[in-house]
Amino acid sequence: MAPNYQGNVSEFIIRGLSDTPELQIPLFVLFLIIYLFIITGNLTIFSVILLSSDLHTPMYKFLQNLSIIDISSTSNVLPALLHRLITQQKKMSLFGCLTQLYFYISLAGSEFFILTAMSYDRYVAICDPLHYINRMSEKHCAWLISASYCAGFVNSVGHVVLLHKLTYCASHLIDHFFCDVIPLLKLSCSDTFNVEILTYVSGTLLTFNSFLLTLSSYIFIISTILKIQSTHGRQKAFSTCASHLTCVIIFYMTLLCLYMKPTTSYSLDRDKFFSLLYIVLVPLLNPLIYTLKNKEFLIAFNKLKQTVKNFIF
Repeated sequence: MAPNYQGNVSEFIIRGLSDTPELQIPLFVLFLIIYLFIITGNLTIFSVILLSSDLHTPMYKFLQNLSIIDISSTSNVLPALLHRLITQQKKMSLFGCLTQLYFYISLAGSEFFILTAMSYDRYVAICDPLHYINRMSEKHCAWLISASYCAGFVNSVGHVVLLHKLTYCASHLIDHFFCDVIPLLKLSCSDTFNVEILTYVSGTLLTFNSFLLTLSSYIFIISTILKIQSTHGRQKAFSTCASHLTCVIIFYMTLLCLYMKPTTSYSLDRDKFFSLLYIVLVPLLNPLIYTLKNKEFLIAFNKLKQTVKNFIF
């Protein structure tokens, strides 16, 4: 039976990934390298798209904002993790914990909607190319991006407000490497029913609907591609959405494994693993997936690199 402390806790202790002292420095070096790769890769995408007029199209504007979200979501968690690994200072205030959680949920929600908007962009480009300019105008593109951020940041308010109202008197130790919903629910000695209901409702209304819209887009896209007679035409059409489809699968699988389950089935090791996949693997792979076989981006990148060389030398 967990001890029942008097009053509510004002700060938590984040246990982290490991309590083994010998692993702290190797983990610090590993995650520092990963973090630098994530920042470098996503900043490169953002800069190349910003500075190359040939890439000022809806698809690349969505990709640019996806890079912003990846940088922000990683920076919300990894610097604090690195600080704890090197200093062993594991305390975090309740306000700091809920702030980190707010941005974590907000950015994850925004990424859902950006990926959905990208799937719609690919649907219009492949299934209705004659009306692409009108349906994906600069105004419509800006509206989709703004709506994605607004929906993500508004959705997280309810979670944070309800979590703030809970009483955390069972313990002050968060057995995770950052503040997340389920570990906080495990520490509460008050009724968590409302938070759990909100998690499932928002997951159903927002996450599932985003997934359904993305799935519907790809059903029409694949159906249209299969109707193309030439093999080269089918390959060219599919190559324009293959990168996005790969990122969507990785993103949805990690978050669905994390949150679309009852809290009674919570597994510490499994949830830490899937959290790492989302926070580290997804932002690390996105730049590689979207750029390695993207001829337009590589041409723009080489032009920009040559311009920089000419300017320096």
